[in-house]
Amino acid sequence: MTTVTGNSSVVDNLSITKRQETKRNSNELGQAAFLELMIAQMNNQNPLSPQDNTEFVAQLAQFSSVEGLERLNKSFNSFMSNNALQASSLVGRSVSVESDKSTLYSGGIVAGSVTLDYATTDTQMRIYDANGALVQTIPVGELPSGESVFRWDGQNIEINGNLLDWEAGDDAAAAGQYRFEVTATQNGKSEAIATSLSANVNSVTIGDNGELILNLAGIGAVEASKVKQFN
Repeated sequence: MTTVTGNSSVVDNLSITKRQETKRNSNELGQAAFLELMIAQMNNQNPLSPQDNTEFVAQLAQFSSVEGLERLNKSFNSFMSNNALQASSLVGRSVSVESDKSTLYSGGIVAGSVTLDYATTDTQMRIYDANGALVQTIPVGELPSGESVFRWDGQNIEINGNLLDWEAGDDAAAAGQYRFEVTATQNGKSEAIATSLSANVNSVTIGDNGELILNLAGIGAVEASKVKQFN
């Protein structure tokens, strides 16, 4: 009877070679080398004393799991890179988010909107400066149900594309931050109406969950999903 010898040496040499190749190659090549190593051991084992390959099979399952995780990480990193590229294009732009504060820049405008559940014949807008002093009280009057958009340049106000005919005064408001308060009579009761106002995007970050976070002038950090309009 022929005795199979040198099995341990053959497997050890193959193991050293495959470990070196694994360091040089990707995980996918490492898995292929691992399969070759397992087959080499099976081919060179003593037929009278076969080795238990349970550990090899368990390690092969770990290879598959690690490979799947690496592919998932690559896909996620690609997604994050695309998000970062898109985010960089938002810096310096103006967006509208739900807020009662906005910044008026010299020669610029504040864009905003309100949404009414019902049409109203009595809508008032009050604008306060950063110190809380009342700057203007604007009798907006009638507004339809749904969304109405407005633009304020520090003096005159345009609503739904129409310049409001009222006495705005001679002096325009100075550049700075302002707070807007809108009330409307609906169903016989005066109610405060939420406003959405424009703000410049100072910078953009990406949250842990991949969500874009916009850092808005005068407002702070706001999730991109909360943006109502890109101006």
